[in-house]
Amino acid sequence: MDTLTAIETRRSVKHYDPEHRMTDEEISRLLSLAMLSPTSFNIQSWRFVVARDPELRKSLREAAWDQAQVTDASIVLVLCADLKSWEGNPARYWRNAPQEARERLAPMIGDFYRGREQLQRDEAMRSCGIAAQTLMLAAKAMGYDSSPMIGFDPEAVARLIHLPTDHVITMMLAIGKETKPAWPRGGQLGMEEVVVWDRF
Repeated sequence: MDTLTAIETRRSVKHYDPEHRMTDEEISRLLSLAMLSPTSFNIQSWRFVVARDPELRKSLREAAWDQAQVTDASIVLVLCADLKSWEGNPARYWRNAPQEARERLAPMIGDFYRGREQLQRDEAMRSCGIAAQTLMLAAKAMGYDSSPMIGFDPEAVARLIHLPTDHVITMMLAIGKETKPAWPRGGQLGMEEVVVWDRF
């Protein structure tokens, strides 16, 4: 499936075949594609919790107000971000770059993020949002459907996955084989309402 078709046909599907499981190879491929998503300064702050344990999935479903896709989808990912990834040996993010780029960019990371907690959180949300879209389009291209989710108790989910204190949950993402299509699109706004040329 080409990218444009994946964009046009991707929908937030809620009903999945509970008997279907993705292979380890498919999950690895999906995650490897997500890890090509861009991040500021290449800090790759996303952390993908792959929830496969059936008991964990049941508990996550409870924390998600009993939404069936949490247990019925082939996999459920909890997309998290390390808010302090900018501190963790930043030179490693540029280890394969030319020396000039390494010497210039690695020191800039700390200068940009240090003491700016809101910026750190904003970057986490941006990066995970981009990665989520990559995951959804890649899943569609692989013959799967998906549903991004914010309908859950983040504190309960954090406890269930043992989220480190310097990490944040951005969303959950269910991926699997659709058994019932999504409703028709609710109604896209017109381009004249959402596109601004040059200035508001």
